Amino acid sequence: MRGAFLPFSPPLIGDEEIAEVVDTLRSDWITTGPKVKRFEEEFAAFVGAPAALALNSCTAALHVALVTLGIGPGDAVITTPMTFCSSVHVIEHVGARPVLVDVEPDTLNIDPEGIAKALESSPFNIRAILPVHLYGHPCNMDAIWEIARQHDLAIIEDAAHALPARYRGRLIGSPPETRDLRQVTCFSFYATKNLTTAEGGMLTGLPDLVEEARIWSLHGMSRDAWKRYSAEGSWYYEVIRPGFKYNMTDIQAAIGLHQLRKLPRFQARRREIARRYNKAFSQLDELQPPTERPEVEHAWHLYVLRLNLERLKISRNQFIEELKIRKIGTSVHFIPIHLHPYYRDKYGYKPDDFPVAYREYQRIVSLPLYPRMTDDDVDSVIEAVHDVVKTFKR
Repeated sequence: MRGAFLPFSPPLIGDEEIAEVVDTLRSDWITTGPKVKRFEEEFAAFVGAPAALALNSCTAALHVALVTLGIGPGDAVITTPMTFCSSVHVIEHVGARPVLVDVEPDTLNIDPEGIAKALESSPFNIRAILPVHLYGHPCNMDAIWEIARQHDLAIIEDAAHALPARYRGRLIGSPPETRDLRQVTCFSFYATKNLTTAEGGMLTGLPDLVEEARIWSLHGMSRDAWKRYSAEGSWYYEVIRPGFKYNMTDIQAAIGLHQLRKLPRFQARRREIARRYNKAFSQLDELQPPTERPEVEHAWHLYVLRLNLERLKISRNQFIEELKIRKIGTSVHFIPIHLHPYYRDKYGYKPDDFPVAYREYQRIVSLPLYPRMTDDDVDSVIEAVHDVVKTFKR
């Protein structure tokens, strides 16, 4: 057994990030300024996006995206129950109705067939689809794009887990080949993410949408603070939208600039750990390793193991406790939206309304997966999981 507890997902911050933050603190700009601008430009170039807007969270990006696309009271947005609550909260925030659709059994991403059925049967004015690239595995975007075209729907990709994932060779965040869709992509730079700015997010899309979102993101002002207070700027501004306070600071961007440069190395390590886990856990009938379809490149933000509970004497919750006893930190991603009291009570959901999400939720456990892990750390996770299975298999 390990000597020290292995935390679930700590960040990996180096001397470069620290030095850049110190440089920022000693500069004339600590809020939104030149480093945010650089980060936006370098991020857009990295993912192949036409334009990017740095924000203080992915939640902010999702909220601003909905507002920018004109979605509000009387409208509805299709999304998944298998996600963090913020993906659905933002739909509530704009006064629209979330329409939940069950997930695919293999990826746990939103099921395009379910989207099509919802559009046929829903009495609501559905204006957009909000697919979540769960755990870093891209959704079936070909099918979702086709549905969006047929029904003239906007697409808001929740890519909080999906940097740097690829779908058919295209990095998530770059536009589809046919640009006749109103589509934006939202990223998270929270402390546990593949790239962190401690807190933060990014919105990518076509320049006109991103520039409209930029106005909404900073009080609805006609010019941002950096432009107003620079040598070539003017004190005069106008408020043209009832906007928000969602801007990223140069302190956060200072971290992100170096995290972005390290991202390929971070990703290589994540893939290596995932390969080792897959090899070790595919040998056991009591476990189901995650899916990676051939047309995608998984970002491996999370490694979500599924337990074949009929082959075990313990529940998922007990499995987690046994790993904790063996000093391995874990989590569960996610408690489905329709099980939370707010959504359950407001919309009258029952657990089996989304049977795949509900069934799979009861047998998922997220294992540690991050670039700071040593080979010994990976070995200790594998050994602990094998030991729990051996101890409690039927």
